[in-house]
Formats: sequence, structure tokens, C-alpha cells
Amino acid sequence: MNSFLDAILSGSGDAAAVGTSPVITMSAIAVIVLISAVLGMVIATVYKCTHRGADYSQEFAVTLVLLCVIISVVVTAIGNNVARAFSFAGALSIIRFRTAMGNPRDIAFVLFSVVAGLCVGVGAYGEAAVAVIMLALLIIAITRLNLFLPKGTNKRLKITIAENMNYEGIFDDILNRYCNSYILKKVSTTDLGTLFELIYDLELKKGIDEKAFIDELRCENGNLNISLLMPAELKGK
Repeated sequence: MNSFLDAILSGSGDAAAVGTSPVITMSAIAVIVLISAVLGMVIATVYKCTHRGADYSQEFAVTLVLLCVIISVVVTAIGNNVARAFSFAGALSIIRFRTAMGNPRDIAFVLFSVVAGLCVGVGAYGEAAVAVIMLALLIIAITRLNLFLPKGTNKRLKITIAENMNYEGIFDDILNRYCNSYILKKVSTTDLGTLFELIYDLELKKGIDEKAFIDELRCENGNLNISLLMPAELKGK
């Protein structure tokens, strides 16, 4: 350990003092790529089977497989070579990802693939396989059992009212009957200041009649415009 630090501080040590990667054969690379590809496909399959909603992306599933393979190969190539490790970190620091992931679940799957690739890259094949299988079963179990579901459905309500109406508490009776919770997020004028637009974030109770809910709101706001945004429509708003 002391010789390692002395070599770095003095700058006079050779490659062996700083740490070098072992010789990697073509057969070893083939095994690493094969194992990481299989584990990556397991992760991608779990992502596909447990995904909910209309925003499923085949490209993202393929990316999970490729990410697992790439990480394993890079880690194998770096080995215990400090210079290569710093070079790799520097290369990553200049990469700009232009696609932002809005779903935290997608970020978790990316980390899942990275961890699997790291384990394969350092030669921990058995540990990688066990970790992937156990995490896959955990994700499937949570999804199939519908754990951690909210009590209701989160939606956004936009209501237009006349400028002469007092919006404070005007819809509270209706919202209390149809919602588990609600909050007035924004009040703004529209149509050259002749109307007000109220925006609520709310959690609807399970099993309610949404048409009856909107009909009661229409009776209160004079049949002006009402919008009830679904969860998928809330992204980016």
C-alpha cells in the first residue's frame, strides 16, 4: 500500500506500481459478454413484464441490455489500472445525455443494469446471477401484489369561473364528497381577465362516478369549461 501511494505521489513509479490489468483473452471477453447479455435480457424482460402505462419503450429495454454488457466490458478492461479508471471517469464526465427520464422506476432499472454489469466485470458471475434473480423476483412480486398503491387516483382539475364569483371554498362541498384530498394549486385570469381558472391537484376516491362529479361542478361554475387531466397527461405540466 505504501509503495502504491509513493508511486502516485512521486510520479516515478512504473505501470506495475500503479496497477495494471491482467491479460484478457478473447475467450474471457466472450464469456463476459455472454453472461452480461443474458443478465441484461433478464432485466429487460422484467422491465417489459412489470411496466404499466402507454409509455413503454422497446429502445429503453434494448438499452438496458447494452448497458449491462458495456459496463461489464469496460470494468474488465480497466481492471485495477488507476490511470484507465481516471480516463474512463473523465470520458463519462463529458457525455451529455439529451433524454431525461421522467419516471423514477426507469432510473432504478438503469442502476439495476449498471450493478449487474459491474458484478460481471469484476468476475463475480455467481453473485451477479443471484442478485439479478432475487431483484427480479422482488420487482415482479411488488407489481403483481399491487403493493404501495395510493388510496385513490391522482388527477388535476381545471375549472373556469366567472370573474364575479368568489372562488374561495366554492367547490369544497363537492370536492370533500368525491376526493380523499385536494389542494388549490393555482388561480389565474383568462379570456382577457373576464374569467378565472382554478387548478386543483386532487386524489379521487375509488369507485366514484366521474361524470356525476363533473356534472356537479358544472352546476356550480355556470357550465363553463372544466378539464380533468388523467395521470399520463400530467407529465410535463
